[in-house]
Amino acid sequence: MQGVLFSFLAGILISLQSIFNTRLSEKLGLWQTSTIVHGLGFIVSLLLFMVIRDGSIYKLNDVNKLYLLGGVFGAIIVYSVMKGITVIGPTYAVSILLISQLIMALIIDTFGLFGTEKLAFTANKSIGLGIMIIGILVFKLK
Repeated sequence: MQGVLFSFLAGILISLQSIFNTRLSEKLGLWQTSTIVHGLGFIVSLLLFMVIRDGSIYKLNDVNKLYLLGGVFGAIIVYSVMKGITVIGPTYAVSILLISQLIMALIIDTFGLFGTEKLAFTANKSIGLGIMIIGILVFKLK
């Protein structure tokens, strides 16, 4: 249940963050907004790290360096979401974001990439993905 609640919270916050960032970028610019958003995120993360201390920075040498690209991805994600919302609007942009995220997660699960447990790609998953894609197409019809 805890995983569901955190995932639900993340979905709400991603949607709000996307709109807030887009509105901020209208005044400041996309990369300026991305810089501010990630700077504030760094400060909050650093403060929480100093208070909670749930890990060790000293184990960084033991980590696959490929995984450090997560920070690079973050900058590109924020920019891409803002640009998508600016061009096609929040609902359509977030819908496409969710579908692409689900497709990538299915690929990762199916092939057991990045140390995840390999899970079978079943007909149910294919049908569910298809229904979501059809839902977006129906939603977008005018």
